[in-house]
Parts: sequence; structure tokens; C-alpha cells
Amino acid sequence: MNSINPWFAFALAALGTWRVTHLIAEEDGPAELVLRLRLKLGSSVLGGWMDCFQCLSLWIAVPFAIAVAQSLVEGVLAWLALSGAACLLERIGAARRELPAHALEFPEDNDHVVLRSGADGTES
Repeated sequence: MNSINPWFAFALAALGTWRVTHLIAEEDGPAELVLRLRLKLGSSVLGGWMDCFQCLSLWIAVPFAIAVAQSLVEGVLAWLALSGAACLLERIGAARRELPAHALEFPEDNDHVVLRSGADGTES
């Protein structure tokens, strides 16, 4: 990846790290291959890694870090940064999921003006 902009290479590596980690930790995979592997590994150490996005992202980031780094120090920094970027992307995605409808309802006796303000800042 030395022929492209290093920031672009890092961005691609971060997205790749997130995608592979998400596939293994959160999805069944094509033809349920990841699900079958997860079931086969069960509660072993490797099976536990497959269930923890943050743990798994550390391992998935290694080859991506090797691809974008030009020295050992850059490699270690890229490894941690790529794992961190994948974790941030996962949190951003999780935060964007819709809240259940009941989470937006207020009790009738709620007199807290701040909590009852509308989206446009007006009080309801």
C-alpha cells in the first residue's frame, strides 16, 4: 500500500478491520460458515474471541497494520489505532440503531421542562 496516500491506506485498513471483525463477531457469514465455526469452537479460547468484538479486532488488525506500516513502531501504532478505529465504528453503528418506542415516552406527571422540550427547543 505504499503507492497510495498513507491516510487513505489507513482509512481503508480501518474499514477492512471493522468489516472482517464485524463479520466474525456479529454475523452468520455466507452460507452460515461463520456460525458453524463459532458453534464448533464453542466456549474455547478461540470461540470466546469470536464473541468479543474488541478482543477480535486486535487480532484482525494485525495483517492490516502490517500492510500499512513502514516500520516496527508504525506497525505497533497502526495495530492499536486500527483496532481502536474498528471499535469506534462499531459503537457509532450501535448508537445509530433506533431506540424502542417506549424509551421516548414520558410519564404524564413529568414536569421537567428540559426533558419535555421539543426538537426545535420549544417547551411542550
